[in-house]
Amino acid sequence: MRILQLCKKYPYPLKDGESIAVTNIANALSSLGAEITLLTMNTNKHAFDTTKIDETLPFYKAKYTVDINTDIRIGQAVKNLFSSDSYHISRFISKEFENKLIELLKQSSFDIIQLETLYLAPYIGTIRKYSKALVVMRAHNVEHEIWERITHNTKSTLKKTYLRHLTKKLKNYEQSMLSQYDLLLPITEKDHNTFRQMGFKGKAQVIPIGMDLSNYQPNYESYKKDLSISFIGSLDWMPNTEGLKWFLDNIWKKIHRKFPSIQLHIAGRNTPEWVKNIKRDNIVVHGEVDSATEFINEHSIMVVPLLSGSGMRAKILEGMALGKVIISTSIGIEGIAAKNRGEVMLADDPEDFIEAIDWCLQQNGTLEKMGAKANQFILKNYDHIEVAQKLMRTYQMAVPQVVTV
Repeated sequence: MRILQLCKKYPYPLKDGESIAVTNIANALSSLGAEITLLTMNTNKHAFDTTKIDETLPFYKAKYTVDINTDIRIGQAVKNLFSSDSYHISRFISKEFENKLIELLKQSSFDIIQLETLYLAPYIGTIRKYSKALVVMRAHNVEHEIWERITHNTKSTLKKTYLRHLTKKLKNYEQSMLSQYDLLLPITEKDHNTFRQMGFKGKAQVIPIGMDLSNYQPNYESYKKDLSISFIGSLDWMPNTEGLKWFLDNIWKKIHRKFPSIQLHIAGRNTPEWVKNIKRDNIVVHGEVDSATEFINEHSIMVVPLLSGSGMRAKILEGMALGKVIISTSIGIEGIAAKNRGEVMLADDPEDFIEAIDWCLQQNGTLEKMGAKANQFILKNYDHIEVAQKLMRTYQMAVPQVVTV
């Protein structure tokens, strides 16, 4: 099975959900006998030092990067207002990337072209022209749904109007592309249902994020210390910064007033200045940490106060794999079939968060049982090899003439 995987950023280091999802499925497919080539954009926002590319991700047969600038530019943004094109998507259209794709398609024959996210969809026409491979869209999110939620939560009338305009064009594009895929791989059953409601009529298989569980060793010693709370997430992703700000503005003061000894520890890639400059009692801002697993393992409770988003949150899977108690909004836990007060705790308003933390404090040494249940839940449902085996069976049925080792 020869697979060409297209990505909008180099999927390393594994510090965000997209990189974890991309890398773990490729690694597992490779271990099952697939031959995988990576073609990825190398953007300004997520720049990777390509001189170190040979030191990373050794399971790929070959890795190719193309530098492109996806930064938001005022002139282009204004011009786009008078176009039907989605500005979310057009920033990822690159002649250089297309030329490299054509070169690879001419050089090699692939069975599967796996597009990681909607932002690679503009290249489907090129793929059809130069390859007979199966075109597969791995949908990490329902992209327009994220922006609908962000728009709904925006208070500024002018900004809300602008975001509504952008979101409508993104939704139109996302919907128009549904007929172009030979196979759709939603990351959750909820997203699958949404795509069907949008008009998708083709073949689909839900393929969740797979976790390489050998990288996650729970530290239950954290439950023997005073309870502390962690927040970790890429802080250049708007839903994360939106959720963190909401938590700090509406919840943390009440938590600190009622539980004055509890500390909140904040970590995240590309931490903005307003987070770095937080000066509040019992809040510790770590910025980007060397090891997310070590940071998560230090604290018994992880909060995920998401108000927007779609797909599945890899950081929740990581926290559960490390045996931590997750307190999340309903949006945060979407796509993960964990039970409230079983493997996770749900909280959608300040009172819910306070009640959840109070409950945790009342457990008298038994709180780690929930963490252990969370760990077992991940072991049972999200092992990356089992997820890849499911995908490989789907690919073999779709391309039956291919014999894999």
